[in-house]
Formats: sequence, structure tokens, C-alpha cells
Amino acid sequence: MPKASDVKKGTAIDFNGRVLVVKDIVRSVPQGRAGGSLYRMRLYDVVTGSKVDETFKDSDMLTLADLTRREVMLSYVDGDEYVFMDNEDYTPYNLNKDAIAEEIQFVNEETQGVHVIVIDGAPVGLDLPSSVELVVEETDPSIKGASASARSKPARMSTGLNISVPEHISTGDRIRINTVEHKFMGRAEK
Repeated sequence: MPKASDVKKGTAIDFNGRVLVVKDIVRSVPQGRAGGSLYRMRLYDVVTGSKVDETFKDSDMLTLADLTRREVMLSYVDGDEYVFMDNEDYTPYNLNKDAIAEEIQFVNEETQGVHVIVIDGAPVGLDLPSSVELVVEETDPSIKGASASARSKPARMSTGLNISVPEHISTGDRIRINTVEHKFMGRAEK
């Protein structure tokens, strides 16, 4: 049983008889001497998809839910359903677009290291690698002689994700993106 301070995004907890996946965590330190940090967590019920906001003290003990992570690749899109294929046994996992709206911006058919979170045999979400490689689909023309530390400009990836990139990046470049901070990390190795 981890303490609230040890829980990370994407963790599934068993709370009040419901399995909830942590989508966001905001840490706050109340003024005053006594007490530690508070962790305000945005949670999603894996069965109903409903949103739950809870606040925990850093020392509160949370119960982890029984879940597995399976490495998958995006296979195809069918309307609002994204179908992922298990890399080992080829089991298909269907996830609704709304359940993975933020994560799917980082995923295409080539993305490696993506895991589907499975609870009681049902897929409930995606666990992304710390960085992904995507192709810049649209950005302003690159400026010759621009340094890597110069000003940035907006760029749209092939998945629809929008991030800021340095001026020397061009349309068609393959770049690495930090999935936690939504930031440009550099050009991808060829």
C-alpha cells in the first residue's frame, strides 16, 4: 500500500469500492507548521468513466487496484474507438476516444512503448512512454542560421498535437517529445 505522496499519474487505486485511475495530481503545502503536503487528485472511474476529485494527506495509505499493463501498438481507428493490438498475443483492446483524449495525441501506428492498462480483463486507459517520436506536419518555414536555443514557434504533429519547437525545425522533421511536459526534446535519430 503506497502513501499518497508516492502515487503517480496512471496509477489505479481501489477507493470506496471503486477502481479509479489517477489522471492528474496537484501538490499543495498548506501554510502553518503542522501537517505535510496535500495531494489533490483528479481520478476517473474505470467502469463508468465519471470524474472524481479527491484530496489526500501525504501520509494517507492508498490501496492499489489489481491491474496489468500490456505493451500494444495502435492498429486502427473505428469511429470513436481506437483499437490497439497486444504485441505478444495479438489480443485487440478497444478504447473510446474520450477515455484517452490526452494520450492519443502522442500515439500513431509507429509509436513504441505504449501500454494499455487492463483491469479485470477490460482496457481502461493508456500508459505512455516518457518520450515519443512524431513527424512535424505543419510549422512556419525554418530560418537558416537559427540556433537551437533561439525563439520558438508553434508546430502541429501528425497526430494533431500542438507544441512549441525551435525555429530551425521544419515541416517533415521527425522530433522527440516529452509526453509528461508536452515539450520538444530534440530531433529524432535517423
